[in-house]
Amino acid sequence: MFNDPASAIPAAADTEETVLYSLSGGLATITLNRPDKLNSLNAAMHERLRSLLTDISANHEVRALLIAANGRGFCAGQDLNERRSASGQSNPDLGLTIEKNWNPLARALHYIRVPTVCAVNGVAAGAGVSIALGCDVVIAARSASFVLSFSRLGLVPDAGATYLLPRLVGEARAMGIALLGEKISAEEAAALGLIWRQVDDDDLPTYARQIAGRLAQGPTLGLSMIKRALKASSTNSFEDQLELERSSQRQCGFSDDYREGVAAFIEKRQPDYKGR
Repeated sequence: MFNDPASAIPAAADTEETVLYSLSGGLATITLNRPDKLNSLNAAMHERLRSLLTDISANHEVRALLIAANGRGFCAGQDLNERRSASGQSNPDLGLTIEKNWNPLARALHYIRVPTVCAVNGVAAGAGVSIALGCDVVIAARSASFVLSFSRLGLVPDAGATYLLPRLVGEARAMGIALLGEKISAEEAAALGLIWRQVDDDDLPTYARQIAGRLAQGPTLGLSMIKRALKASSTNSFEDQLELERSSQRQCGFSDDYREGVAAFIEKRQPDYKGR
């Protein structure tokens, strides 16, 4: 869906094929490519994702990240078959899986310096919802849906879901979503404030790339500072937030991108940001 036919490699055991990566014009794209398993994540995919996100955060050529998926669904969360076969028992220590795989992934997404866009095609289920909501801007196809299925299995939403949900939709709605485990349509998700926008299915790849590309060509330091300030606002006092705004604004004011933005405004032209 998000790759041309030459690069849309069929799902296979090799992690390089189940998680695709490209970098062009400052935009990094990660594509989940295990469509026969609804892009559920196994250990090899987790390792690949952690490595990519670490490299992206350290690579200043990257100015934005798009996360997408091939096939009829975005991500079904944990590969339950792999978890069961790896443990050799029906009741493995799930805390180990969280500690080794899901928490590092949640942290990498939460703290990554560049703006992140997620394009949700089809269903996002379980921790697949957490991956989507862990991104800064979530765009969903009209046919997409979100379902926190943990309660149906007697489990607790993980990978940051219990942190993200109440901040996005409020405690009352978060309780309903998590406890009932009902499927939420893209339209309802947009109305609840769970995501940024829904678009027609055929428009999703183009629109998501357009938004991510726009961020990749923006003032990178300023955008990263916006992310940091908004994430801090829920726990900061008002005075703490004012101080964070002051220190962030000072840092941005010394950047080349700020000078270019002012020059472009005065000269009535589009700015040419370089991410510096």
